[in-house]
Amino acid sequence: MSCSRRTLLKNTVKGAIAGAVPLSALKFLSPTEVKAAIGDAKVRWGFLVDTTKCVGCGFCVKACKKENEVPYDAPVTRTWVERYVITKDKKAHIDSPMGGRDGFTSRQIKDDGEPPENIPPEEITKAFFVPKLCNQCENPVCVQVCPVGATYQTPDGVVLVDRTWCIGCGYCIMACPYGVRFFHPKYHTAEKCTFCYHRITKGLKTACVDACPFGARRIGNLKDPNDPVTKAILSERVAVLKDEYGTKPQVFYIGLDYDVR
Repeated sequence: MSCSRRTLLKNTVKGAIAGAVPLSALKFLSPTEVKAAIGDAKVRWGFLVDTTKCVGCGFCVKACKKENEVPYDAPVTRTWVERYVITKDKKAHIDSPMGGRDGFTSRQIKDDGEPPENIPPEEITKAFFVPKLCNQCENPVCVQVCPVGATYQTPDGVVLVDRTWCIGCGYCIMACPYGVRFFHPKYHTAEKCTFCYHRITKGLKTACVDACPFGARRIGNLKDPNDPVTKAILSERVAVLKDEYGTKPQVFYIGLDYDVR
């Protein structure tokens, strides 16, 4: 794809679910709200991202591409890492070169096709990295808009895509408020993160969780009160992205900054 996920979202926000104007980039959730979002299933997979531990190394992106057969050099990936640089004028400079696959070795910021920016260190007030992936929403709009049922939700909450049914219409790509979907370069069908469903249903961790050397990514069963991920979500200050869309994301963030889009 020639445009970034953020550009795609900006251009398609008038589509299937974009009737509401965003009120905020994120919402901090109380334990009661978290429990309500989990629902009544015996297993509900959830993901926890600790942005304070992410160093932008890109190991997670590499592992995801290898595990899920997304071409290494393709400008798309199931998960990616964004770099945020906040300057004194309160402007957020954001980039994610090749999804952060190779880390962030240059001080130049290149966002949405704009010319590279060299920001003087004295102008920077803060900088951080934010991993992103499919939010495996409780109310997935991608499932609602798929005209052939190729996108569907499993009983344990993971949204999958059946390539044999997908007709490549792109409705789900346009509908996703998080910009996580894309067309697979080889199969030409809708593609996205699946929480490595083929792994977690066998008792394994996702490829990105296994690859993260700093523990910034974790996955667990939100219905198990003894699961470390569940304990962390219920006891720490967590947030979700774009709560105003009502999709009930199941990816929770620790240390999420208000500048995150």
